Amino acid sequence: MRRLSPFYGVALDSWFVARTGYTGEDGFEVMLPAQDAARTWDALRAQGVVPAGLGARDTLRLEAGMNLYGNDMDEDHHPLESGLAWTVAFEPGGRDFIGREALENVRRTGSREFVGLLLEERGVLRSHQKVVVAGTGNGVPGSAASGPLPTGEVTSGTFSPTLNRSIALARVPVTAATSVQVEIRGKLHAASIVKPPFVRHGKVLIPQ
Repeated sequence: MRRLSPFYGVALDSWFVARTGYTGEDGFEVMLPAQDAARTWDALRAQGVVPAGLGARDTLRLEAGMNLYGNDMDEDHHPLESGLAWTVAFEPGGRDFIGREALENVRRTGSREFVGLLLEERGVLRSHQKVVVAGTGNGVPGSAASGPLPTGEVTSGTFSPTLNRSIALARVPVTAATSVQVEIRGKLHAASIVKPPFVRHGKVLIPQ
């Protein structure tokens, strides 16, 4: 069989096999005729391949710091606040494109950034939880109200079996802080700001 490099695929008669995927791990995606699916599944099981569900796939996706459409990126948020600045070709400087002026202005005055979070306490981070950037107040139940404070939101969150900690991606106000608080069931829990990915190819990439 032809050796495949990552992010490449090859047609094999009516099959298509690719070194792609959305888990941050080494693997293959196989597109095949429906009539071949059952026997292929049985053959993989016979070779010791263990099935895993969508939840496991999404946990690996989040450990690898990969965005999920509808959570971490969507039509209401621009690339620079979605961790996708690397997809925008700002160079060469004279190259024009639709939206460049608006994005250049965001680069100068942008108020939100996309970060990774590592929960410092017991609990599980989930989408749409409030992130308090500074202080201990903000009128959250169970905390001392101290007036409005900058807040953000968890976009994807889960428990990481590899780290044995809860992790998340979040959109927060631009800050020099290295820690924030996340509201979980009405209480604020400390979390550290880290740079994703958290794990790639089974290797931990953040300080613990």
